[in-house]
Amino acid sequence: MDQASEIREKIDIVSFISEYLPLKKMGRNFKANCPFHNENTPSFVVSPERQIWHCFGCNKGGDAYTFLMEYENMEFPEALRALAKKTGVTLKESQFKRGEYSEKEKIFTINNLALKFYRYILTTHAAGKTALEYLIKQRKLGKGMIETFELGFSPNAGSSLSDYLVKKKNYKNNDLILAGLSIERNGKLYDFFRGRIMFPLFDHRGNVVGFSGRSLEDTSSPVKQASHTFASSAPKYINTRETAVYHKGSMFFGLNSAKEEIKQKENAIIVEGEFDAISLFQEGIKNVVAIKGTALTENQVSLLSRFSPKVTLCLDQDSAGFEATKRSLEVIEKKGLVTSIIILKDVKDPDEAIKKNPGEFKKALKESREIYDFLIEKFILENNKNSASGKKIITDNLLPLISNISNEIIKEHYLKKLSKVLDISSESLNKEIEKFSKKNQEDKIIIPKKDKRGRRELLEEYLISLIIQNENSKEGVQKIKKILSEYKFGTPSLEKILENIYLYFEKKDKFNNQDFVKSLSKELLATFDMCYLFPLPKFSTELRHEDELRKVAKELLIIYIKDRVRIISEEIRQKENDKNQGRLEELKKEFTRLLSLLPKN
Repeated sequence: MDQASEIREKIDIVSFISEYLPLKKMGRNFKANCPFHNENTPSFVVSPERQIWHCFGCNKGGDAYTFLMEYENMEFPEALRALAKKTGVTLKESQFKRGEYSEKEKIFTINNLALKFYRYILTTHAAGKTALEYLIKQRKLGKGMIETFELGFSPNAGSSLSDYLVKKKNYKNNDLILAGLSIERNGKLYDFFRGRIMFPLFDHRGNVVGFSGRSLEDTSSPVKQASHTFASSAPKYINTRETAVYHKGSMFFGLNSAKEEIKQKENAIIVEGEFDAISLFQEGIKNVVAIKGTALTENQVSLLSRFSPKVTLCLDQDSAGFEATKRSLEVIEKKGLVTSIIILKDVKDPDEAIKKNPGEFKKALKESREIYDFLIEKFILENNKNSASGKKIITDNLLPLISNISNEIIKEHYLKKLSKVLDISSESLNKEIEKFSKKNQEDKIIIPKKDKRGRRELLEEYLISLIIQNENSKEGVQKIKKILSEYKFGTPSLEKILENIYLYFEKKDKFNNQDFVKSLSKELLATFDMCYLFPLPKFSTELRHEDELRKVAKELLIIYIKDRVRIISEEIRQKENDKNQGRLEELKKEFTRLLSLLPKN
């Protein structure tokens, strides 16, 4: 057994997938709403017996590896390592360690080397002395925080990191460009980050996906470089450009350090900047992450929803931070997360607040407000609720936000509250909300649904499912074989499986799927798994099950014969004017023969 198979054997797929999805028992299988497409009725099925999963909505399926690769957007080597760690299997030397990497694997390795390089420069080399003093003296960070978040410094020299990775670690120029660490100008390689404090960006699995580089506020010399000028006009922060592993709108700073605390507290505090997150963490508030942008994206909210049912927003206390808060609400509501907000006074951001008065900040955290209560009070306070124009401004701002609330009870609660505060009927507010909904519908692009599979194809799948999900007797399958002796399958893979079933019963009297699956070729396994997980109705007796099997077989035969009869009828009409009477007679005989094959009952 190879190591991938060994790991697969050790994984209990129900327990494993339960870490990601709430599974519910469904007969001998388990079900859940599929995480790979939107649905209200569960179509995602997991089999503990076969150790497989399949979604009958989006048609994805497989084993623990394929689930992890799909759910976490991993490639196989990374999924293999993750499951090996989970099962306690020590992987032997393999092609992944010998350097035959995929692009993603190679970028992770290069980024990890860059992280160690930047850390060495900050903590040990003379080139990082000024940056280290800045972090400790001006930003008040302890050495423990610098180590915890693995901060570093990129030297001002034009190609220090690039030279190290090419000359010492034998990487090619293009490898560093693909990782976003270097750029090429006039045939020469330059470091992308220069003269900056380096914040490594980890995904929640601990891989270094990229970096955020912050210029030193006291940088005085305008050092020219290939991509940036580190003068006062240079951007304060620059991030790794989009790569195969880094996507700005899909990750947070600090999630790898915060995720366990987030799970425990069932709440994720969201701030804007790296220093905000580190300062809160240093004060013992460890369930905090920083967004890489001005507002939350759907991907970020989807990621957080795996760890917590609630988020608490604590963005910068300026107009831009408030706008980011409002924009974030729609995507938060799509995942149904509870949202609150921390209100800070007389400070510009959480970093300043926690340094100025840690006790006051912790009090504000404890007294965080439900987001919609805060918004209603804010707009009421800033506008005249008794004037028509004031009411219009208030409702124009609040109703689009309230209309996005996914829970209808919570939505009605806030509509009633707004109705009472503004002295406006709930009916009027609902009419305004309908206008928003109508406009949103008009703005949507309607994509036509794909044609659904025909009844014949569905029945073929159902027939095979009825056979392989039950210990059918040899006698019952032989009856099916007799009924379908003239039948030609429309789905080749299902036909091949049935042929294998017939061969199986030449040696066996009862069907055993674990035994049977050993005889199947690799290309038929996915179809077999799909049929094995197909949700069947419950049959009170074995006799009822066999009756259903015969009924389906007869219906398939009827569909097939009627289709053949239609084709032959058309051909007869075409041949009636031809001189080839022999062919016409053959068609008529075949027509009569097919009609005689139709089941009598």
